[in-house]
Amino acid sequence: MKKALTMTVIFQANSLNYGEGIANISELKKFHRGDGEVYTYASRQSIRYDIVRLGNELFGWNLDTVTKASDGGKSVVQFKKDISIRDSVEMDLFGYLKTKKGEEGEKRPAVVRLSHAISLEPYKSDLEFLNSMGLASRIRQNADLVSIEQHHSFYTYTLTIDLNRVGVDGEIELPNEEKANRVLQLLEVLKVLNRNIRGRQENLSPLFVIGGMYNVANPFFLGRVQLSVTGNGWVIQTKPIKETMEQTFAGEAIGKDTRIGILSGVFANEGELYDLFNEQVMPVEPFFQYVSKQIQAYYGV
Repeated sequence: MKKALTMTVIFQANSLNYGEGIANISELKKFHRGDGEVYTYASRQSIRYDIVRLGNELFGWNLDTVTKASDGGKSVVQFKKDISIRDSVEMDLFGYLKTKKGEEGEKRPAVVRLSHAISLEPYKSDLEFLNSMGLASRIRQNADLVSIEQHHSFYTYTLTIDLNRVGVDGEIELPNEEKANRVLQLLEVLKVLNRNIRGRQENLSPLFVIGGMYNVANPFFLGRVQLSVTGNGWVIQTKPIKETMEQTFAGEAIGKDTRIGILSGVFANEGELYDLFNEQVMPVEPFFQYVSKQIQAYYGV
């Protein structure tokens, strides 16, 4: 039976992704909404980059997979022709495109789908003024000046994995043990996900996570996890979550297969979540242990 894993995560971090900027101002990647608010985001490409970076650092994922090839007189950076998903967890999970002039390209759509990590708090045009006085003063030169946009916020992103396609590419099919191992490594990476940016290391590990294993690869909770601020602090809006869990697919409500992980002491309505969803709510680490056991059972290892 077709199975997929999806989870939506909340984390807290500062200024995660910059664009090209204007003059001496470094601009955050952001977008405007119809209500006039501005929200910053870390692109899905940046999240993918850090997942693969940590996969290499923690589990030795092979990164010697890329070459500069000529295609129609242009040089393109792409995955090597002789490298397959046997050799690369990255290519297995996140797909690839190999092109050559006059030939049909080799393409593998991503098995792991990511959304942007979008801020849950609006950006209020905060700026930080910086200069290079520390270096310039050593040689009696004027300091270079720069302003960078800053935004400290809760962020949310969603990840969806088509478990049937892991380790399968054309005539290649990896053993179930290797399929499970690759997904379990990915889950371990998500638990300690971080981002190195402008001398900082930002912690992207989950403060809240909701999801589970379903019969369809659909990001059910994408856009459904929202925050409000009260006199007691930040609260997770429960109504959109409850109504999403009541949604049915193939005659069954998805809430049956949904679990929630929450880090204690962060959100003011933690008790409400436990009261409303009962045994489906647990700390973050037991959530990942529960999902990991489901993965092992699915692949029979």
